[in-house]
This record gives sequence, structure tokens and C-alpha cells, in this order.
Amino acid sequence: MTRGSGEGGDTVRLLLADDHPVVRAGLRAVLGTEPGFRVAGEAATAEEAVALAAAGGFDVVLMDLQFGAGMHGAEATATITAAPDGPRVLILTTYDSDADILAAVEAGASGYLLKDAPPQELAAAVRTAAAGRSALAPSVAHRLMDRMRTPAEALTRRELEVLQLVGEGLSNLRISKRLFLSQATVKSHLVHIYAKLGVDSRTSAVAAATARRLIRR
Repeated sequence: MTRGSGEGGDTVRLLLADDHPVVRAGLRAVLGTEPGFRVAGEAATAEEAVALAAAGGFDVVLMDLQFGAGMHGAEATATITAAPDGPRVLILTTYDSDADILAAVEAGASGYLLKDAPPQELAAAVRTAAAGRSALAPSVAHRLMDRMRTPAEALTRRELEVLQLVGEGLSNLRISKRLFLSQATVKSHLVHIYAKLGVDSRTSAVAAATARRLIRR
């Protein structure tokens, strides 16, 4: 697949993946008039985005993270980026928690932007992703750097997954089934979470993690 910068190179073909029609319309209005860009398709679900990306004809997928009850955006990203010569994936979301950022980065996303990014920042990120480089919102880059500076204190991706589910009210049994772990492993993760956050209860752990934007509110 040939990718261009949109500046004297090939046209960058975009796939807009978001479950809100008004968001897709807004992105089309902003990016469709940008020199070197062509909105070549839209997807209202993550499953549809995966299918369209597999069919070919796209250079960059702008992917939301949350699609209601269906496949998660990070899961779709992992599927798309695992394909040979698949398009780049640029996450465009309202969520900036460590749990969401790590899931997207580990899934192979080329970039991560928030939906309040200015049009010029969004266009630059698309060009950066199309060229095979990383494009991170400043706040996202800052959070990743903080994790690198204090790796011993940072929650692992699995610990963040467990804590996010605790925050959603799931019991250890339900968490173990959701993540295909034993209850003993879930309890072990919680012990490590409590120690890293300096707390001694599920409620306190969720409150501390939410305040630090480690998990979604």
C-alpha cells in the first residue's frame, strides 16, 4: 500500500470509524477539504471498520475507542494493524486514561488524539500516521513519559484492566471470568494495585485511580 504525506505525494485515503453520525460528519467536513486527504469510507461500528480495512483502499483509520456494546476500538485496532500492509490507525477519542492509552498503544495504534484537538493538529497527526510515525496528543505523551519515569509505581496494563472492572462494580469472580483469570490471580493483582496506590480497599483504589486519570470515570 502506498502512503503519502498529502503534500505533493499520494492522496491519503481515510476511513472514519465512530458510532456517532454527527462526529463522522464533522470529521468529513474538516478533513475532506484538507489538501491531500480523501475520506474514502465510514464505519459506525468497530466490526465494520475491521471489515472495511481488510477489504483495502485505506491508508489511515481514525478510530474511536467506545462503540457501545460491540467490539472495543482497541480490539479493532489490534486486528487491523496485525494484517500485512494494513492501514495505520489513529485513535481519536474523548478518553485519556492510562488504561485506554496503553490498550491502544499496545494494540498497534500509530497515534492517539483527543476529540477536542484543533483541526490543524488533527490534520498534522493524520499525515504523521500516514508516514509511519507516531502522533500523540501532548497530554497523552506527558502521561506516557510519567509512566516511564516511575515504572515501579505505574500500574501494569493488566492491573489497569482489573481496576477498571472493579470501578464498574464487578466482583472478583466476574472479573476472573471476563479476563480469563483465576480468582487468586485477580486477588494478587488487587494486592499490587493497593500497594502502588497506597490504599487498602477497593473503593479507595477506584477513587485514587479515577482522581489520577488511570481509569475512566
